[in-house]
Amino acid sequence: MRLSLRGLLPFRPAGQSGLLLGLALALLAIAAPARAEVVLKDVTGREVKLAAPASRLLIDDGRFLVALALIHPDPVSVLAAWPRDINRIGKRTYEAYAAKFPAIERLARVASSAGALSVEQVVAARPDLAVFSLGSQPSPEERARIEAAGIPVVVIDFFTHPLANVEPSLALLGTATGREAQASAFLAFRRAHLDAVTDKLAGLKEGERPRVFLEPHAAMTADCCNSPGRGNVGDIIEAVGGTNIGAAVIPRAFGKLNLEYVVAQDPQVYIATGGSHMEGTAGLLIGPEYTLEKARETLARVVARPGFAGLAAVRDKRVHGLSHQMLNSPLDLFTVEILAKWVHPERFAGLDVEKTVAEVNVRFLAVPVEGPNWIDLD
Repeated sequence: MRLSLRGLLPFRPAGQSGLLLGLALALLAIAAPARAEVVLKDVTGREVKLAAPASRLLIDDGRFLVALALIHPDPVSVLAAWPRDINRIGKRTYEAYAAKFPAIERLARVASSAGALSVEQVVAARPDLAVFSLGSQPSPEERARIEAAGIPVVVIDFFTHPLANVEPSLALLGTATGREAQASAFLAFRRAHLDAVTDKLAGLKEGERPRVFLEPHAAMTADCCNSPGRGNVGDIIEAVGGTNIGAAVIPRAFGKLNLEYVVAQDPQVYIATGGSHMEGTAGLLIGPEYTLEKARETLARVVARPGFAGLAAVRDKRVHGLSHQMLNSPLDLFTVEILAKWVHPERFAGLDVEKTVAEVNVRFLAVPVEGPNWIDLD
C-alpha cells in the first residue's frame, strides 16, 4: 500500500496545495534544530569531532565493556568489535553478558591492548569510533592509516593513572554515545565516595602509612613478584594512606620486584590479586566462579611460598585477596574502598563496601557485579 498525504491535509486546488506544502516543509526545516556536532577530548589532549553520537565502537579492552555497562542499558548494542579478552572481565561475568546480550557472540574480534595492533582488523570492523588504551595506542603512522579510512581515533585510560583518568575517560564514552547524563550521574556518585575516603584520612601523618605489597596475578609464575610501580593500583594504595613498596624501584605503572627486595621492605599489608584466569597456576582463585572457602584456600597457598612466612603482614594476619577484575575499570571505586579498609581498618571500620556494590548494581550497571571479589585470609 502506498502512503500519500491526501487525506492528511485539507483539500486545496492543485497549485495552491503544492505551494502550501512547499511552505510547510520550508518552515519545518527552519524550525528543526540542527544536529549538534559531538566534540571529544581524549586523555592525550587530542580533540576529535563526530557528526553524530557513535553507535559502532571498537574497543581494545574488554573492561571498556564494563564501563559502557555503567551508562548504557545495552552496552553491546553500541559495539562493532572487541578483543574477546574474557580473562579481563572473568568467565562468569562474560557468561552473564552473553546471556543478557547474545549479540556479543557475533561481534568482530580485534587485537587486545596486550597484543599487536592490526590496522587491517580495525578497518575491516567498520567502527564509527575506535577507542584505544593509553598504554597501547596506535603509533602516529597507524593512527593516520585508520583515520584515512574515515575512522576517528580516541584514547582513554583506566590502567596507567586510574584516579586521574577514569573520570575523563568515562565522560568521553558518555559523550561519544549520547549518554552524557548517565556518565555524569555515575561519576558524581563515584566522586562522592572517593571524597568520603579522603575525608577519613585527614590529618594522617607520614609515619602512619603502612607499607603495602600488592601482588597482581600472584604466583601465576614461579618467579617473584609482580607489583605496581608509579601508577596503576599503586596510585590507589597511596591515595588510601598506604606506601606502595614498588613505587621506589619501578618507574612505570607495572613491573617486577625480586623476593629479596620484598623481604627487606617487610610489608605490613599484603594483597594478592587473582581470578578465573589463574586456573592451572598456583595463584589465587577468586570471583563469582568460586566459593569463599576456595578463595581462602588458594590465598593461603599463595603466602605459603618461600620467604613469605616472615613478612610482618603474614605474622600480623593482614593478608588479603582481591579479584583482578576489580582493577582497571570505573569499578575501581570498589577497590578504593576495600583497600582503604585493609590499609586503615580503624579509620574505615564503618565503611560498607558491599552496600556500595549493591547501590551501583541497582542504579547503574546493566549486568550486576557478583562476588566474592575480596577476602581476608583470617
